[in-house]
Amino acid sequence: MSEPATSPVDAAPAPPARRFPWGTVVGVLVGFGLPVATLVVMSRPAAVTTAATQGKDEKKPEEKKQAAPELDGGVAWLNTGGPLSLKKDLKGKVVLLDFWTLCCINCIHVMPDLAKLEKKYPNELVVIGVHSPKFENEKDTNSIRKAILRYQIEHPVINDADHKVWNRYDVDAWPTMVLIDPEGNIVGYISGEGNFDILDKVIEKLVEEHKKKKTLDEKPIRFDLARFRETGDTPLFFPGKVLADDKGKRLFIADSTHHRIVVTDLDGKQIAVAGTGAPGKADGAFDRAEFHDPQGLALNGDLLYVADRKNHSIRELDLAAKTVRTIAGTGEQAGDPHSRRLEKPVPARSIGLNSPWDLLLVGDTLYIAMAGHHQIWGYDIKAKELAPYAGSGRENIGDGPLAFSNFAQPSGLATDGKSLFVADSEISSVRKVPLGGNGRVQTLVGRGLFTFGDVDGPGQIEDEAKRDKEARLQHALGVAYNDGKLYVADTYNNKIKVLDLKSGELKTLVGGDFGKLIPSAFSEPAGISYAAGKLYVADTNAHRIRVIDLATNAVSTLQLKGVEPPKQAEPKK
Repeated sequence: MSEPATSPVDAAPAPPARRFPWGTVVGVLVGFGLPVATLVVMSRPAAVTTAATQGKDEKKPEEKKQAAPELDGGVAWLNTGGPLSLKKDLKGKVVLLDFWTLCCINCIHVMPDLAKLEKKYPNELVVIGVHSPKFENEKDTNSIRKAILRYQIEHPVINDADHKVWNRYDVDAWPTMVLIDPEGNIVGYISGEGNFDILDKVIEKLVEEHKKKKTLDEKPIRFDLARFRETGDTPLFFPGKVLADDKGKRLFIADSTHHRIVVTDLDGKQIAVAGTGAPGKADGAFDRAEFHDPQGLALNGDLLYVADRKNHSIRELDLAAKTVRTIAGTGEQAGDPHSRRLEKPVPARSIGLNSPWDLLLVGDTLYIAMAGHHQIWGYDIKAKELAPYAGSGRENIGDGPLAFSNFAQPSGLATDGKSLFVADSEISSVRKVPLGGNGRVQTLVGRGLFTFGDVDGPGQIEDEAKRDKEARLQHALGVAYNDGKLYVADTYNNKIKVLDLKSGELKTLVGGDFGKLIPSAFSEPAGISYAAGKLYVADTNAHRIRVIDLATNAVSTLQLKGVEPPKQAEPKK
């Protein structure tokens, strides 16, 4: 979300000028040759090259440089042995500050670009993640550490729980990146995703300039990464979604950060594993296929559909032949914002997708929670075509006709056969979407991007004066339906809640503070599925599957049998 309440896709191509305490000018860096208004840079107005003056032979006045504020004020440093100082520890390095929050899909999309920059400039560039949280749960250092492992981040991260660094740099959007030169001066900032090329060009120029000035430190720095101590040597590693098959007595697990799909029976005995354990996008036999952060699952007989989130694709697993093929997406993230507004279906392999997070099959339509586009899409499994089904693409809360409604990072799907139910995570909401192509989207729980909490009660109250009694969720990622009730993985509250669809009442079923050693504790559960009187829960940050017996509400951990960590769990070099 490049603005707090606006989708970055709908924002202007360049970020708006901010009033930093030391002043800003929108323009280009002198001699860098970048388009006007692509980067906000620190300088005096007279020192900025513009489209009108660039290329003219004129004497440029000396720039007035602004020193970058120090990075103190965070409550913890992660992925490093201790706090880092710009003046003492990072002098001579190009430093890129990434202001992010772990829930934000746009922040997640920036991470591959950061990794590419780190790989290209291993000794010249240091990326520092400044985690400035949106949700209460995101202030917790352990939650951030888990996110670092889940997203495989390999640079230091500050827990800026109180937004002290955020405020010192006058940031107002996730994600925002601030570039600092080897002498400790602000170069500029840029917001949103898709800015790799601009950052690459500026960093390249900075490296060249400071090599000539002999102010560049090219000695490698080795950080004490979290993955050195928590390696993923467990049967599951951050499982994101789970699908229980009552008829076939099977359980399908998206073993997300192991980049594979695990199939067991309902008692946890291994049946099959698809994926090598290394991130990639190769089709083929189960033992050679590759996934990249697989999430949602849907079953069609002996065909299993998988939302391959980081590959921006839908994959099809033939469970009998034990093969994998790509059925939707190009393998690259959709770069054209107009793809959100297709007027008619297109061949499914002809278009990029944008972080598909969950799947649900109804008849011949595979519904896709397209988190990155803030929409629900539909894939016709017979015609092999797909198109947006609901949502304008704007990141917000908005009921109304299908095409004009608004969602915010939809991440979970369920159905009663008449409607889709959506865990709309970034607005901490449950939405109801009519099937059949007509009707209106309705919000059952939730009020907006910055309205969240942990409250049991009625989903909606018309009297505004009494809305403090309304039910509240916190970044819910999963939903499952059974017998008039919707079960919700209330992810950041570490709870499973149940919404009575007739009465509209939401109440806690099990769970609570993960810090308390209670039998029903969960740690950011993200996936949930129902079969034979039981709920199967992907307890993501605890690397396990939990089982809730709905007859007694007893919670147990599924004991996996024959499921081993992958031999090749590390990313390819």
